[in-house]
Amino acid sequence: MFELDLKGRRVVVAGGSRGLGLNTALAFAKVGASVSVCARGATDLETARAGIAAHGVGAHSGLCDLADLGSIEAYVGEAATALGGIDILVNNATGKASSDTEQDWADSLSVDVLATVRASRAAQPFLEQGKNPVVINISSRTAFGPARATPAYGAAKAAVMHFTQSQAAALAGKGIRVNCVAPSSLEFPGGWWDKCRNSNPELYQKTKASFPFGRFGAPEDITRVILFLASPLSGWITGQTLLADGGQTLQV
Repeated sequence: MFELDLKGRRVVVAGGSRGLGLNTALAFAKVGASVSVCARGATDLETARAGIAAHGVGAHSGLCDLADLGSIEAYVGEAATALGGIDILVNNATGKASSDTEQDWADSLSVDVLATVRASRAAQPFLEQGKNPVVINISSRTAFGPARATPAYGAAKAAVMHFTQSQAAALAGKGIRVNCVAPSSLEFPGGWWDKCRNSNPELYQKTKASFPFGRFGAPEDITRVILFLASPLSGWITGQTLLADGGQTLQV
């Protein structure tokens, strides 16, 4: 009764070749789910696919430009064919906006927002035929308040939270649950905060000090929340955003 029960589920992670996306894909594979990931880098994708397959489950990867509608639709169709359907969609795409330029806004809207909308629409026919279908969107703690340095990113992630509620209301009648996770600042090898440790140590230390637990979040901290929301353990939860930030917003 109180188990994740994700064995045999078919999972698509949009934006899953590194960082949180990769950790999520591997975590699903570890509990017995078949997984497909997409991204733009062929080398990282093959590494991700091999890591998934190493757990003895179905593994698929596909090149995809998450800023392009046609590319998204083609990938989702290929993933559904490879996995035999889709039960769980994780929208992890981000344009990685880091300032307030015109390009930051364009990337945030086309990737963080529209890729979430487009992948969800493309996957919906498969989800409607899936087992306990779930959509999980990835937002950010920055969506909960002003993002002075990264307003485009914060605004886009706030839009993802709002869209999650709209999705949940629209899809509940089809048996599809939709929820959102808003992570803290995450540190992982090769990630933005990992690089910031050397490029901007003052900002790195200031941000690290914002965590009451004295450390940045790690991908696995968020992956556990994603697995919970994907599982029957959260079967009566839909339309919600779970802030998983290790108390970072408390600013204690």
